[in-house]
Amino acid sequence: MVLPGLNIDDGLTRLAASCEEEISGGFARLDRICAHNQSKTLAAFRKNRVSESHFAWATGYGHGDVGREVTDRVFADVFGAETALVRPIITCGTHALSLVFLGILRPGDELLYCTGTPYDSLHDTIGLTGQGMGSLADFGVTFRKVDFTTDGRIDLDAVAAAIGPNTRMAAVQRATGYNDRRALTMPEIASWAKFVKDMRPDIVTMADNCYGEFLDTTEPTGNGVDIMAGSLIKNPGGGIALTGGYVAGRSDLVETVSYRMTCPGVGGDTGLMFGQTRTMLQGLLLAPQIVNGAVKGAMFCAALFGGLGFRVSPEPLDERSDIIETVCLGSPEAMEAFCEGIQAASPIDSFVKPIFEEMPEYEDEIIMAVGAFVQGSSIEMSADGPKREPYNIYFQGGLSYEYSKLGALMAAQRLLEKGLLTLP
Repeated sequence: MVLPGLNIDDGLTRLAASCEEEISGGFARLDRICAHNQSKTLAAFRKNRVSESHFAWATGYGHGDVGREVTDRVFADVFGAETALVRPIITCGTHALSLVFLGILRPGDELLYCTGTPYDSLHDTIGLTGQGMGSLADFGVTFRKVDFTTDGRIDLDAVAAAIGPNTRMAAVQRATGYNDRRALTMPEIASWAKFVKDMRPDIVTMADNCYGEFLDTTEPTGNGVDIMAGSLIKNPGGGIALTGGYVAGRSDLVETVSYRMTCPGVGGDTGLMFGQTRTMLQGLLLAPQIVNGAVKGAMFCAALFGGLGFRVSPEPLDERSDIIETVCLGSPEAMEAFCEGIQAASPIDSFVKPIFEEMPEYEDEIIMAVGAFVQGSSIEMSADGPKREPYNIYFQGGLSYEYSKLGALMAAQRLLEKGLLTLP
């Protein structure tokens, strides 16, 4: 395997070839999922009669913006939801999730997280940190969490025991986040949602769907979940969307969230798309194929670093429900070297050296490599992690399998150059 211009050690290229043989048998299932989702997205475009006229700019209030309206309908159909709210003014996944919490929950309500402690960036929103910032805790909304079972499953017995008279919303985080666990599969999410609804039909079930879109043929809102949210610079933006996020689900709930996004009485009926309708829709159409390549790249990363003696999760041929590959590197120095390799393999800012630094919404220093056309776009290719034991790095993305594979190889090469790994 010749890799011009990257100076990859011959031993690594030989290992890479054997890794590809190891994982190639798992590609057929991913290709079937991709084909199903590509057909589904195309059907949504055709059903809603998307045309070039929908890409035109609106100005002012944006009343009657046909591009905005058709974007919401297409996303809703693709996600199996009654309606969707897709906007460039939703700045990130954390923002989209915060809109759901702050839009639906009221003083005296309880938010029950059924997948342990939420992702770090949500701690301020919930009120676990950052008191006085307009968090849920500031508004009198309480929080409770249920940890996983010892084998990494949702503990339904503990969920049943935790549900109380004030429980208004039960939530799950599909992706691993900065945890060393499996991502939740769609059957697990469906079983959890049914379990909660059988106990208390009035409880709103919510899924953090970040990093999970198009990993299966259906999404949480097609499997009994009332509402979900995510970011367009992750999976569903297909590497094309310049910014934005989405909320999708039951119409009444999404409408309530829209009032938090703008103001009561206005909701989603106003607000400009700032010319982003085309990139959002084009990214959605490309997303099944882009996600397919990213998942294959994660499998290669697992095989490569597992073959180099590092603990990886998931294992190369494990079933996957997000695009994240966790590599336990064991030291901050190894995390830095890994990220240097990913950054060096990036088309943008390849000359930049990632370092640990404090970031808003995170309790630990974070290192992040992302040389992307869209700043911070996880789906393009990135690696990040907190400076805390056991010093895991979280690798995700790649606009194609080949690009993702090269990133993983460059990360391994940098570790090799710094004497932080030994070839088998």
